[in-house]
Amino acid sequence: MDGIRILAMLPRQWRKDLKNVTGDIAIRVNAGAGVTSAQIRDQVTAILAGPEVSDWELVTCRTLAGGPADKEDLS
Repeated sequence: MDGIRILAMLPRQWRKDLKNVTGDIAIRVNAGAGVTSAQIRDQVTAILAGPEVSDWELVTCRTLAGGPADKEDLS
């Protein structure tokens, strides 16, 4: 349920996908051209500071290669 809440808090224009990975959640986003991993990390960190999801933490933020639909992996 919290994963869905986090997805809803991410910017609307980002394409997002949620997966359960060995007890953790992984959120993949395609934020579009010109958005850096650092900007995504900052946005997610700010969201996770909110009381609704403050028990979650960002473990990693990395770029996944995949052609035109490259995504950021937040897990």
